Amino acid sequence: MALSVSLKDSSAGILGSLIKGRREHGGGFTLVELLIVIAILGTLSGIAIPLYNYQIEKARIIRAIAEIRILEKEITLYEIDSRDLPDKLKDIGRKGFLDPWGKKYKYLNFANVKGKGKMRKDRFLVPLNSDFDLCSKGRDGKSKPNLAAKVSYDDIIRANDGEYVGIASEY
Repeated sequence: MALSVSLKDSSAGILGSLIKGRREHGGGFTLVELLIVIAILGTLSGIAIPLYNYQIEKARIIRAIAEIRILEKEITLYEIDSRDLPDKLKDIGRKGFLDPWGKKYKYLNFANVKGKGKMRKDRFLVPLNSDFDLCSKGRDGKSKPNLAAKVSYDDIIRANDGEYVGIASEY
């Protein structure tokens, strides 16, 4: 019994001196403790920020796909009403309609085009659509008619007369 009392007294004395020492130094954090916390926060933000940016970009792509589908339906309704495709997006009331990256959607009615030069084409240089082209130039805002061009990889395209709407690099 006396042994246990002496252990309690000695452990209480050590703990008491540590607490007392902490109070004498102001009770704040040491420089090492602050550096460890900063390192942990830096590591967590280094992991979280790229994941957040990836999710934001993914959401923009999904939004562009949905908006292209909506525009496609509005173009089809216009065609049913007037028996002709619109010349520009302003004909369906979408003048200045911007994609998720803040750029205008690209629309091309093939009835107004001579030759196949401006038509979007796959890697075999075959036009993607037979009626009209509709796309977003993607994050970089650059695009070429040929999908094999690297600047076109991030474009959100309509292909196979609307059977495919998605990222050009996945087509």
